Amino acid sequence: MRSRLGLVAVLAVALTVPVSPSAAEAADTLLSQGKPVLASSQENGGAPATAAVDGRSDTRWGSVWADPQWLRVDLGTTATISRVTIAWEAAYAKAYQIQTSPDGTAWTTVHSTTTGAGGTESLTVSGTGRYVRLYGTQRATGYGYSLYEFQVYGTASTTPPGGPGWIPAPNPVTGVVPSRAVPPDTNPPTTHHEFQMNCSVSRGNLPDDPIVFPGLPGASHSHTFMGNTTTNAGSTLTSLQAGATSCITPGDKTGYWMPTLLKGDTAIQPVGRQVIYYKSGVIDYRSVRPSPPGLRYLVGSPTATLDEFRNNPGAVEGWECGDSTFNWDFPASCPAGTQLNMRLQAPSCWDGRYLDSPDHRSHMAYPVLGICPDSHPVAVPMIEFKMAWPVSGNLADVRLSSGRGYSFHYDFYNVWDAPTLAALTTHCINGGLQCDPRGFDLYKPDRGAALDENYQLPH
Repeated sequence: MRSRLGLVAVLAVALTVPVSPSAAEAADTLLSQGKPVLASSQENGGAPATAAVDGRSDTRWGSVWADPQWLRVDLGTTATISRVTIAWEAAYAKAYQIQTSPDGTAWTTVHSTTTGAGGTESLTVSGTGRYVRLYGTQRATGYGYSLYEFQVYGTASTTPPGGPGWIPAPNPVTGVVPSRAVPPDTNPPTTHHEFQMNCSVSRGNLPDDPIVFPGLPGASHSHTFMGNTTTNAGSTLTSLQAGATSCITPGDKTGYWMPTLLKGDTAIQPVGRQVIYYKSGVIDYRSVRPSPPGLRYLVGSPTATLDEFRNNPGAVEGWECGDSTFNWDFPASCPAGTQLNMRLQAPSCWDGRYLDSPDHRSHMAYPVLGICPDSHPVAVPMIEFKMAWPVSGNLADVRLSSGRGYSFHYDFYNVWDAPTLAALTTHCINGGLQCDPRGFDLYKPDRGAALDENYQLPH
């Protein structure tokens, strides 16, 4: 759309984001920047929903070419909404509504128009809610909806960061500016910047979750645990550090867990060591730092709808088996002898200040077009689960303990030995290698390995 509609002409008008506020408007707080956002669709890989709340005038969200379409931001807490600013690209909405919701399901319209003018629109509204949605019903052009920024202003009505649920990092990282550098070309070319962990199931069918329901055994749906062998509802960083691991690398005592997969009423566990990737989620892979001990977060959501799962800001390949790919719910069947596979990427931008947040998400963010947002400037390894379950044939009775296939999610609780994680991050991610759990790149053997034959730091 940038080449189709004359980007240069649009930039002269639409990139004044936001318009100069009045004195009353200046008192409002920008609540939406860097917050989780979903959209009904995405035009292409270069126009993600997250671009609408990244505070940057050179990125945009674009929808498919159909009506209606929507963009929804989660403010993370109930807020009083006073103003919404929309910076449109040339493909704007003629008719749309601004809506608020306490739960992302029931919506109240606080602004409605059928004469949208495009450009930059600053709307005075009055409403409350945790979620704010732009709901477009009529496009002004034959293209989709396209906007540079969707900014929600107002006043948060609950405890700000530092209150209950916010776990301060003992060694906060401050003064970081997200890297916009592009690493130079190398010979041979750098095509990967990752290492993998191989971890088997350590505990299965346990209804505990020390991140979402800490100290409440039995409060969660059933989980399948990998990595740390002691993970339970009462786990803390100290208790997990004292535990053992099912990972091939002894220094990785991280707790990884996901909802249990069931066929009928029978729990199905992944067989053998599963692959958990640690990758660069940003273009400048040299800027990635090791995750701090105790960093924890939730990836995906057990309450996600199919659209929310499909439009997750992290790459999601859906459920796959045989030649059936990109299924957002379980496929009807899988060829005999195949396995059911899932891959889902985690956020990789940290705010540098908190190890956890009340929703177990707000301290983390996804990169936008390979760059961390200013609100979450610290690039850490991007976790990617690659799981496989030994089920095939008719999958009509396959489900997750959390619900349908699109309720898939997982938890990460970092309990790495810090020097070991630092060595793998430096050698493999910063070094631009495609490493196995030893930190060895089969295609570049001359670069050596980060760990010895026992998957430990050399003495």
